[in-house]
Amino acid sequence: MYVFRGETTGRGFVNLFLTTEADIVSELDQYDYPLPKHLIAQVPLPYRADARLMVVNRADNSVAHKHIRDLADILRPHDCLVLNDTRVVPARLVGRRTATGGRWEGLFIDADEHGLWRLLCKTRGKLVPGEAVTLLDAQGGTDTRLHLGTKQPDGLWIARVESDEETFSLLSRVGRVPLPPYIRKGRMVEADRENYQTVYASTPGAVAAPTAGLHFTKRLLDRIEERGTTICRLTLHVGPGTFRPISTDSLADHRMHAEWGRLTAETAEMIGKCRASGGRVVAAGTTTTRLLETAAEDDGSLRPFAGRTDLFIRPPFKFRAIDALLTNFHLPRTTLLVLVRTFGGDELIRRAYEEAIREQYRFYSYGDAMLILTRGEG
Repeated sequence: MYVFRGETTGRGFVNLFLTTEADIVSELDQYDYPLPKHLIAQVPLPYRADARLMVVNRADNSVAHKHIRDLADILRPHDCLVLNDTRVVPARLVGRRTATGGRWEGLFIDADEHGLWRLLCKTRGKLVPGEAVTLLDAQGGTDTRLHLGTKQPDGLWIARVESDEETFSLLSRVGRVPLPPYIRKGRMVEADRENYQTVYASTPGAVAAPTAGLHFTKRLLDRIEERGTTICRLTLHVGPGTFRPISTDSLADHRMHAEWGRLTAETAEMIGKCRASGGRVVAAGTTTTRLLETAAEDDGSLRPFAGRTDLFIRPPFKFRAIDALLTNFHLPRTTLLVLVRTFGGDELIRRAYEEAIREQYRFYSYGDAMLILTRGEG
């Protein structure tokens, strides 16, 4: 059995890796790296655009150090910056097993047209179909109840809520910000309600933030547009599998989580005009990248898309839709790191990560960023 594990060494390094009883060396070993624990950002910077920006240029294999606020000068007038406008919902749930009073935690995934919820559940002991859970509001007071139905093969529970209230309205009262566990062990503070959300978030449905977008401010976006860069938006609701480590020995055996997304005909046309004029398509984040590449035709043109995508971008994937990628620094052995190394070039991104650690960049969701260019800067 393979187990994802994190250990802190005597020098304060966090090693995240898979182990087996036989200690088999897997394909995933090349996507591992040691990280000093203090480089895992626990809070964002007071001003988002002050985050550092490592500019990685594939054209000349160079690495430069700048800041997010410099993006308006780095992007070109005919470029197109593509943003993911998904909005994070307060999906982390806390409650009590109604019959026993035992502590229960859950993660809301989504709801169907009948109002049934899909959940991840965690508690001591074994949950059974038909069991009731009393949800606690943000102040710890008892709120509504939900009834567990069947457990699906993927580990998710189907549940019915004892309320006619609209789902996102109910979650705003009983839910917490679904922070990843490496940020304060998932424990939110009130500031996270704003911090763990992009300034342009508009379409609710994500259970994790599209973290590359957390760096933008409205002022920076205005400056980028004033310089002539086109900004357009799509939607991909980030799911719980985003930060989950790959648990198979081979990349080819990994089953990618599916996420719902939408690329409108208008946005596809805007991006097409940008590329036709010689501009670069700059994807803000791996989620934006996955949806664009899902919607890309063989010639690089984009078709409108609405539905679920389970695209796993790994070597030797051929990118057809994007020319540049803005992204954060990602956990070892994750599909996000595989995507970034596939786009940026394995050796160059390895070197960039090593330099980021030497230069004390801040890592993961609240950390700094990297801009990978394939066609030069400025």
